[in-house]
Amino acid sequence: MLLHQHFVKIAKRCGDKLAFIDRTSDRRVTYKKALIASLILSEKCRDFEKGFIGVMIPTSAGCALAILGALMSGRTPVMINYSTGAANNAVYAQRKCNFRTIITSKTLLEKINCPVVDGMVFIEDIMESITVADKLKAALKAKLPLPLVLRMVHGGQEDDNVVILFTSGSEKDPKAVQLTHRNISSNIESFSRAVEIYDDDVMLANLPYFHVFGLTVNLWTPLRFGMTIVTYANPLDYKSVCTIVREEKPTIMVGTPSFLWGYLRKSEPGDFQSVRLVVSGADKCPDVLRKEFLDKHGITLYEGYGTTETSPVISTNTPDHNRPGSVGKVLPGVLLRIENYETGRKCGPGEIGRILVKGDLVMRGYLDDFEETSMRIRHGWYDTGDMGYLDADGFLWHCGRLKRFVKIGGEMVSLVKVEDVLQKCLPEHVTCSVVEIPDALKGVRIVAAVTEKVDEKKVLKQMSEHLPNIALPRQFVVVEELPKMGSGKVDFRTVTAMVQEIIRKKMNTAGHEAG
Repeated sequence: MLLHQHFVKIAKRCGDKLAFIDRTSDRRVTYKKALIASLILSEKCRDFEKGFIGVMIPTSAGCALAILGALMSGRTPVMINYSTGAANNAVYAQRKCNFRTIITSKTLLEKINCPVVDGMVFIEDIMESITVADKLKAALKAKLPLPLVLRMVHGGQEDDNVVILFTSGSEKDPKAVQLTHRNISSNIESFSRAVEIYDDDVMLANLPYFHVFGLTVNLWTPLRFGMTIVTYANPLDYKSVCTIVREEKPTIMVGTPSFLWGYLRKSEPGDFQSVRLVVSGADKCPDVLRKEFLDKHGITLYEGYGTTETSPVISTNTPDHNRPGSVGKVLPGVLLRIENYETGRKCGPGEIGRILVKGDLVMRGYLDDFEETSMRIRHGWYDTGDMGYLDADGFLWHCGRLKRFVKIGGEMVSLVKVEDVLQKCLPEHVTCSVVEIPDALKGVRIVAAVTEKVDEKKVLKQMSEHLPNIALPRQFVVVEELPKMGSGKVDFRTVTAMVQEIIRKKMNTAGHEAG
């Protein structure tokens, strides 16, 4: 059954149960009303061209209903990142996927100071255009027996696209990832076998739906189980998120480490009393974050791992199988292979290699990019571009992207590991990122970007107890703030550019002074 069809089935079953508690617009929407609203929006979407349709709306009941309406009308939503460069992202998406219409919000454009892009239509205008007749017609449809309602919404096959998402672009231009109904459904099925999920759970949904972590875990998972979703559009509004958790009492929340740090610092003991499961993903979870969450709230952070191309979850720690520092055990139904990056042979336990994944969770491919798709998917195996190893007990350890490894003195050095060790040696309020920059003598050198000046000698001495000399940063650069992607990940491409510019200015200044 397709995802939007399954929603119809769940909505018919759940009726007056709350589907959405929207804390941005202060609306509460039952499953019955959500079904009616999505049926109305599906009719409105039929006025737009067939094929792809852009959605650029913050995390909310409105965004969820727009996605459902688009799918019910036979359109495939293309999720657009509004967190940075929204107008450019909108134009890029239109050009890459060859479509025109983008459903967005006047309020959002005003808030982020984004100009109107040709093809944009406003959800506010669509809602104003809804007549009493539209509402009555949809309400009557919603009351029909399930088989008849399903006949009135778009059908199709499980291998049809359910969404187009874009890769983060932290390393190069974003690629358009085609995820199918089968991809996301199978992923939910797999991780719900690993982690117990119940229909009476309440999901905090504050991750953006333009990111796969938010879309699968914060939207499709709770809708599949008939859970209540507490939506809030701004994950960076740490204090408000903590208030919402205290008041609405969600039982499950997920986030990136940078967001979880914010909630930890702005929360009071007891704020997360209702939460039974917190999963960190999208970036390496620092040991100190895990420790402080446990100390302050008595909550264990479980770390997981995934990629946009795998819908996203590949592995996760769970209450039954938890090894802090690892990214957990591979999900049921998912095949994983660690392959030597030079010889291609299968690696043994503890041996670092490329992480390859196979199964129904693997994307259909990159849209209109056969070359890139064939480079990343070979014989059904998706090459994540990440490095890691399986230990003797089957826990996966993520060592960073292959592109975040540098070869120094013939040795492969993981910048992620250097970063992890550095973070433990820094004062609590200081964050860091480690990058490589070209070096005329040695080819590359490791530079640490830190958000505050630190005692470099002291830090390096502490780091040397855990890392070989070749892995120690050769230079420290102070940046006011580490730039982030909309997902909360550090934008390494921008950090590297910032570091290079700071070093260049320092060298120019030193040159002028010497002259």
